[in-house]
Amino acid sequence: MKRGTGRVLLLGMLCGFGLGVPLRAADSGAKSVDAAWEKAFRAADLEGVVACYAPDAILWLPNAPEARGTKAIREAYAGFFSTYRIDGVTLRKTGYETRDSLSVGWGEFEMRLTPRAGGDPTTMVGRFTALARPLGDRWVYFVDHASAGPAPQPAANP
Repeated sequence: MKRGTGRVLLLGMLCGFGLGVPLRAADSGAKSVDAAWEKAFRAADLEGVVACYAPDAILWLPNAPEARGTKAIREAYAGFFSTYRIDGVTLRKTGYETRDSLSVGWGEFEMRLTPRAGGDPTTMVGRFTALARPLGDRWVYFVDHASAGPAPQPAANP
């Protein structure tokens, strides 16, 4: 082996050479969409939330019908924002993987909400999985699935 060839091979492996997997910044892909969604959702910014989705995206919210495409996603969030005042939202236990033009994110969410019609504040907790892809110079969701968290487990008897 010629001198330097080993370095070229090592560099190629470190850069994903031959795998088709370019290195990505830690904040790209689904992680960047989650950050934009969280900021817009916290502000109840309907158009900011909708901008996080591809025109042909699919959204599944807990206990709601499928929303497919920009119009349906806008209507789903408009209904949510007209029903609740957003007191806070947190994404936690998140994980992300990005390969080429596909990125996945997952984790848990907690939303603190107050019904606009009156009543006590409530907290909604659940899990999410989202798939993102590039659209122009940014990443957007093309599948976003959220589900209610599991029912609390009964306390163990001593």
